[in-house]
Amino acid sequence: MASNGERRMLFDTRGKRRHVIRVVYAVLALLMGASLFLVVGPFSLSNLLGNSSSSGSAAKVLHEQSERIERRLAKSPGDEQLLLSLTRAQINAGNAQFEKTSETAPPVVTPEARKDLMAAAETWSRYLKQAGDEPSATAAQLMATAYFSLAESSETVAEAQEYVVKAAGAQGVAAAQSPSLGTLSTLAIYEYFAGHFAGGNKATKQAAAKVNSKTEAKGVEKQLAEYRKRGKAFAKQKKEAAKYEREKGKESLENPFGGFGGGTSLGGG
Repeated sequence: MASNGERRMLFDTRGKRRHVIRVVYAVLALLMGASLFLVVGPFSLSNLLGNSSSSGSAAKVLHEQSERIERRLAKSPGDEQLLLSLTRAQINAGNAQFEKTSETAPPVVTPEARKDLMAAAETWSRYLKQAGDEPSATAAQLMATAYFSLAESSETVAEAQEYVVKAAGAQGVAAAQSPSLGTLSTLAIYEYFAGHFAGGNKATKQAAAKVNSKTEAKGVEKQLAEYRKRGKAFAKQKKEAAKYEREKGKESLENPFGGFGGGTSLGGG
């Protein structure tokens, strides 16, 4: 948690700093808008989250489970199934520590949740080395969502972009093995925000092909076309942010959400 002094410095809107903050808010608002779709759209993030009233005890149980798996991994560090189990436990522990503010807003990524999701990302990388060409589709989708949550709560625009690209990669694994309206439409969103517009267009067409009528297909395409526009806006904002980062030299551009408790829900529109 940032001190009052740190907050004043972080939100100092004098001079050029005011424009920098505006740029970063615009970037993160676009990501939050995508998350809002993922909560209420074809792939529901909320289904992955536990009841908020029991999140503390759930996280404790999951941390204990992770520790047990890690002890077993110490003896068999290349065990594919143990790595997969640990990834899932760490993701679930992170999800259990999200803060749910309303039924229609994306959950807030707390610092504790982010720590567990970053641990899951490390374990997932180890798992992929063992799994080869056919990693678990269900775990890949969980990891894609975790990566996108890390993007939302990143401390720099560059870091957010890195995690969005990883989210698209993991979601691509899930969609390839289990293609559906949900997996493909989510893939399209991630691809657009990653700047992979050809990939996003392809996933959009594949998602539209999963519905039962031309009217429904047009509806899917129209909805995802809005996220293509947001992806374009995201790319523009990233360029603007990169310009200011270059001007600041080695000093990184801070995410105004990252200093005290992860993401803040901003409605996408």
